[in-house]
Amino acid sequence: MFTGIITDIGTLRAVEQRGDLRARIGTGYAVAGIDLGASIACDGVCLTVVAKGQDAAQGGWFDVDISAETVSKTNLSAWQQGRRVNLERALKVGDELGGHIVSGHVDGLAEVVAMRDDGDSTRVTLRAPKALARFIAPKGSVALNGTSLTVNEVDGCDFGINFIPHTKQMTTWGDVAVGDSVNLEIDTLARYVARLAEMS
Repeated sequence: MFTGIITDIGTLRAVEQRGDLRARIGTGYAVAGIDLGASIACDGVCLTVVAKGQDAAQGGWFDVDISAETVSKTNLSAWQQGRRVNLERALKVGDELGGHIVSGHVDGLAEVVAMRDDGDSTRVTLRAPKALARFIAPKGSVALNGTSLTVNEVDGCDFGINFIPHTKQMTTWGDVAVGDSVNLEIDTLARYVARLAEMS
């Protein structure tokens, strides 16, 4: 489990198609403290560390394998060397829950359809798949590329998010442009509330 609070921005050092997709991600995390088999959310996708190391010149790194199923459901198909990636290590008992409960299981892709500056912040409008839009509510939570965010407004399948300068600096949201596809995970609570309503 994760919180959607990004704690590092990694860089893709290599992406290689083997039986699965293998990616090497450079990180500022102390790799000595990362166990093989550990879960790390990479742009919101829970991935398993399969190798790790430290280079004198470039610092720490870890490798992840990405199945064809994961590639088909996320924006990881666009991963290329040099891309920056939002990272979050798994939640530990006693950690501060600063965002919301995030599983790292992406539900689908949202498209960035508009962006505009609003003071020092940036207002972004995204379009969710119709099947997921009903789970998104004003003042509710979503995880986008692994970042826990509050929804400002909803209009059909479109919803708005506000990014303050701190968020843009501490995540990859400063790199995003209109037309980009981002990993969307809906709030787990919203999913269960909708399911209960269907059964009542």
